[in-house]
Amino acid sequence: MENQPAVAIIGAGVMGEAIISGLLNKKLTVPGQIRASDPLQDRRIELQAKYGIIPAADNPAAVRNAEVVILSVKPQRLDRVLSNLRNQIPASALVLSIVAGASIEQISQQLNHTIIVRAMPNTPAQIGEGITVWTTSATVSPEQVELARLILNALGQEVYLEEEYYLDMATALSGTGPAYVFLFMEAMIDAGVHLGFPRRIAEQLVTQTILGSVEYYQRRKVHPATLRNEVTSPGGTSAAAIYYLEKAGVRTAISRAVWAAYERSQELGKGKTSQSPENHDQ
Repeated sequence: MENQPAVAIIGAGVMGEAIISGLLNKKLTVPGQIRASDPLQDRRIELQAKYGIIPAADNPAAVRNAEVVILSVKPQRLDRVLSNLRNQIPASALVLSIVAGASIEQISQQLNHTIIVRAMPNTPAQIGEGITVWTTSATVSPEQVELARLILNALGQEVYLEEEYYLDMATALSGTGPAYVFLFMEAMIDAGVHLGFPRRIAEQLVTQTILGSVEYYQRRKVHPATLRNEVTSPGGTSAAAIYYLEKAGVRTAISRAVWAAYERSQELGKGKTSQSPENHDQ
């Protein structure tokens, strides 16, 4: 980019580092234009050594003169961070939040700042293969919208939606989605080991099966049910396996898991930091 914006990263954890890496890999800015704050001094030193960025001992120091401020903290820490940054962010700066459940209104009110982008990426963003759903407040300029798009493209694919309520849905589906995939992989690998495969071979078989299946789906561009039917011969092994999965309620369990994540995202937005031990079956 001709203009290399000054970027402040508030919360330099896993996703904060992914954003730093994406910004630099896509040459959206330079290391000297990135300031990162984190409570852990060792973490700040580590990122400085790895990327050449400027560590900031506190949040107000990080956002001073910033053109883009990226909030990448845990939802449970957000209130404290926003209070610390209230009236500290330059008036024309773009604030981009990837905090689950935190609404534009909440962030705007607590910061006393109106130029907000709310986004929900997922963990494959760490290798540039994520997908991010995002939206903006009305005061974000067209130039800032495009800047936000470039930043999010550095993490993988992006989907812009005008209605903010989709963000809690995206948190449950794509934001939390990798956890569902990893659990499925773990279960399949363990099943392979139970059958008698060495773990490394079970991991290879499962990983390539999932990668190949996704690639096949993307090339065929038909409904997943069509592809499932193609490999489910009458009376065959796939038919036996699918029958057991349906009988066990796997489809319903997945749907209810996504819904539980959606409800939790809404709770986080309302400031509920702990989850109530509800029994959703009653």
